[in-house]
Amino acid sequence: MNETQREQIRNNARYLRQVRPIDPEEIATYVEGHPHPAAVRRVLRESATELGLSERSDGRFEPAPTGPVSLEPTVERLPERYARRLEELLVDRFGPGWPDGKSGDRLRERIRAFKRAYLRGEAVTYDELTALGYAVYHLPAYFAATQHALAELTAEDLLGGRLRVLDVGAGVGGPALGLAAALPEDALVEYHAVEPSPAADVLAALLEETGRNVHPTIHRERIQAHEPAGPFDLVLCANVLGELLEPVEVVCELLGALAADGTLLALSPADRRTAVELRETERAVLERTDAGVYAPTVRLWPDAEPAGECWSFTRQEPIETPGFQRRLDQGRRVDSGNEGEPGDGEFVNADVQYAYSALRTDGRTAISVTPGEGTARMAETDEHVTDRADFLAVKLSHDLAEAGNPLYLIGDGSERTDHFAVLVKQTGLNRALGTAEYGDVLAIENGLVLWNDDEEAYNLVVDGETIVDRVPG
Repeated sequence: MNETQREQIRNNARYLRQVRPIDPEEIATYVEGHPHPAAVRRVLRESATELGLSERSDGRFEPAPTGPVSLEPTVERLPERYARRLEELLVDRFGPGWPDGKSGDRLRERIRAFKRAYLRGEAVTYDELTALGYAVYHLPAYFAATQHALAELTAEDLLGGRLRVLDVGAGVGGPALGLAAALPEDALVEYHAVEPSPAADVLAALLEETGRNVHPTIHRERIQAHEPAGPFDLVLCANVLGELLEPVEVVCELLGALAADGTLLALSPADRRTAVELRETERAVLERTDAGVYAPTVRLWPDAEPAGECWSFTRQEPIETPGFQRRLDQGRRVDSGNEGEPGDGEFVNADVQYAYSALRTDGRTAISVTPGEGTARMAETDEHVTDRADFLAVKLSHDLAEAGNPLYLIGDGSERTDHFAVLVKQTGLNRALGTAEYGDVLAIENGLVLWNDDEEAYNLVVDGETIVDRVPG
């Protein structure tokens, strides 16, 4: 098909999209040479993001929705189409007995190796084996975590039915698949992944399962060498900032590629090192740019900036263990000296807990409340030690206590040292401390302020004299 015919197809689509659903068979009759409808459909698919068209299940096209969309999360389990495609890659590489024998041992040892490297804070070098091991072990949880984080945005109508997405350090595709699986079928997604490693090969294969209205492009280069063709409605940096030498500089550059009403969403694992590094990056970026925190560590006091460690993360229900993880975990070992036993759960990773930061440049935040008169600033908590005081605080953790009184990290955006709310006596008037969700704002009245020498942090004791209310955002 020549360029003249292609342009005739696009022009007819531009006209018909205002009138009725676009049928490739009808358009074929208007184009010189009457190309086959299948060829017309291919041109329409290639031009879908330019024309703003979604393909329907009947093969026709219509304008993609322009308003906000709601996600339809599938966080209980990884969809079968993705699990099946990943197993096909494993079978292609190792054969049908991939979880057993030498191939299974190689995968298990590689997973152990990149887990050890991660815990030591070392960079992971990717090859084909590492990419496949990473997909087996991390893909399901990253898939679910991304959906939970994105749900925070769609709850406030921050994602539309036509999306341009930049996924930095896209890896094997957990975030991409999470986004695609949760969006409505008619949402039109122009998806750009930046991934220089062999993980891009796994990503490319899995993206084939994302549906007819996800239009992917993979840029196989480092983000430092990539020039994003913005503006983007959503920039994803999932589990990648900790691997960059200059994460602050990269995020500052990426903010420049955002649409005026776009969001940069960064995620990291929930462990102390990476979660704290995420907050440090967030704070440094805010110092250098006009961006603001949309969620969760919202600054409640004007012109205030926090300085505590802020090991802040959220925890969701585990995702169902996919079959490929069970099979690798239960696979027959060859090396009798190999650590671990079949079925001991070493290669099952279904926990969904993560730290995240959502940044915007339009000043919009998830919380629009400000402290009232008489509310203590956490920057001045030292003035209230051994006294009772009122605070407005964002809940920044689930219960952190392994035993004893429930303990929650809280903050108001002015704290110079970490603050924890300790529930020593629950009453009907303070139960909101435990029932509030991560990121909710709490009004804490008459809390007892103490200094904790062991943790070098402030404890706000919530007892029978304390009232805690959730404040609508």
